[in-house]
Amino acid sequence: MNKGKILVTGGCGYIGAHTIVDLVANGFEVVSIDNLSNSRIEMLQGVAKIIGKEIKNYPIDICDKAALLSVFEQESDILGVIHFAAYKSVPESVSQPLAYYHNNLLGLIHILQACESYQIKHFVFSSSCSVYGNTLQLPVTEDTPVQEAESPYAATKIMGERICNDFAKSKTDFNCTLLRYFNPVGAHESGHIGEMNEKPENLVPVITQTAIGKRKQMGVFGTDYDTRDGSCIRDYIHVSDIAHAHSLAILHSIASPTAQVQLYNLGTGKGVSVLELIQAFESVTGVQLNYTLEGRRPGDVVQVYADRSKAEQTLNWVPKYDIKQMMASAWQWELNMQQMDL
Repeated sequence: MNKGKILVTGGCGYIGAHTIVDLVANGFEVVSIDNLSNSRIEMLQGVAKIIGKEIKNYPIDICDKAALLSVFEQESDILGVIHFAAYKSVPESVSQPLAYYHNNLLGLIHILQACESYQIKHFVFSSSCSVYGNTLQLPVTEDTPVQEAESPYAATKIMGERICNDFAKSKTDFNCTLLRYFNPVGAHESGHIGEMNEKPENLVPVITQTAIGKRKQMGVFGTDYDTRDGSCIRDYIHVSDIAHAHSLAILHSIASPTAQVQLYNLGTGKGVSVLELIQAFESVTGVQLNYTLEGRRPGDVVQVYADRSKAEQTLNWVPKYDIKQMMASAWQWELNMQQMDL
């Protein structure tokens, strides 16, 4: 049964593509907007292999309001919007702050204006645990205070949440869900889609690129932190588990009798250190990594992990992939990309 049409912005991206797969599995029709500035159309080709049909993508820039509204005009029966489309590199945001504020905030405003014009009542915003900054409270709950942003990227997520909150509160029939991701990793179990990034900053693709030989070696930055093995601790969550939370958020929004703003942390609730992550990779793949132990890196948070009880209780969201499955799927995707020459 068709449960309605969902517009996914950034549908050719890492989390966007996995979410499209999950939405279709949960009975939704999906259409994508992605200008391919930070993604590749091959992701939707991989999605088509998994779900057995093509997903239509509009290659427009959401900062171009006229082009955006033309999509809403053509797709007049949109039930809800899941908004991923944003720049996401922390170092790049530091060197190009205006580009990040322009793209991430103006794009969001245009999307919300389109929702208002076309009376779309269900909206999910892709946020980040970066809003917690250097928090002293662990595990992090949805009530943990937001800290001063450590980067322009984090600032756009804090501001984006505020924009969503203020807009939703001005309406009587608009449901907004804010999802704060921790560290999405891994790839779809089919091996057809995963993370595409030639020069990744995230740890897992750096690990897989080192293992396959794209990088000669990698560094572990900081081995003298106050953690169980001296390296930083993060909450790694499989990208398919993250994707499923978006379907559950839309379903919950549709079932909600009154308009509301909901906020959820998306993490496993378990912290994994950098050295533990490397050990997990070596254990499941049998590949020994060439890595060096380096000094601390400026700006790194010592440790952060989520309290996910709210998402579990309200959305019935329970992550099903463990750290070894995350690493095995990431490695399989790296091998597949080599075969596909991506």
